[in-house]
Amino acid sequence: MNDLDLICEAARTVGETAQALRPQGLEIWSKDNATPVTNADMEVDALLKAMLMQARPEYGWLSEETADDSDRLERRRLFVVDPIDGTVSFMKGKPYWAVSIAVVEDGRPIAAVVHAPDLDETYVAELGAGARMNGRSIQASGVCLVEDCGMLGDAKMFGHPAWPAPWPAMRIETRNSIAYRLCLVADGRFDAALALTAKSEWDLAAADLICAEADATLTDHKGRAFRYNKPVPLMPSVVCAAPALHPLILDRVRHIDRDR
Repeated sequence: MNDLDLICEAARTVGETAQALRPQGLEIWSKDNATPVTNADMEVDALLKAMLMQARPEYGWLSEETADDSDRLERRRLFVVDPIDGTVSFMKGKPYWAVSIAVVEDGRPIAAVVHAPDLDETYVAELGAGARMNGRSIQASGVCLVEDCGMLGDAKMFGHPAWPAPWPAMRIETRNSIAYRLCLVADGRFDAALALTAKSEWDLAAADLICAEADATLTDHKGRAFRYNKPVPLMPSVVCAAPALHPLILDRVRHIDRDR
């Protein structure tokens, strides 16, 4: 079984596990960074690690819900995993959560799946082979104006008076899962997604490849592409957009001075 088939099978399996656990009543607590986590997050993480590392014991492992092991830095290939991306939506019974798994080689994702079980949507990509959702090829939109674009982000942020130039009217919505937001841009259902707070590698790695293979552009707010399997697995910000729209958004945000 190749890597893409392996991670897709794993994502679907644990997606069913998470769906089965929720009606039983979730145990919920706060992590050190004050974000919520549930027993389902932990069980899905353990299942994924067991399934994937048994199949590929030579790979490294980086997951939101596993204590980081610096051994991964010595591995050419590793799994980068968010077992339940969008835990708040998952807890509240909303559908915008996903299982996100990437295989990263030499700092870049080469196989990826973002599986949203409640929506019955599975996004996949393999380096050089395009991106698909439920078997259908996907492509970023051709939108080339910020005005009236479909934007995923925080409406209050766009309306803040500190911007040098006000943002024009846009169709602004949000989705709790970062990975799923980026897939919606890759799929052309939205034209851009913007987050000016730090995100972790497990939020981005799988969706990064899906976006690249669908011709969506994904960088930080300075226009820098992402590299993965870093000692500190954080990215300072996220700008994802249709290719003609991306530079226009960068023009509005690149003045911000922050690295993390």
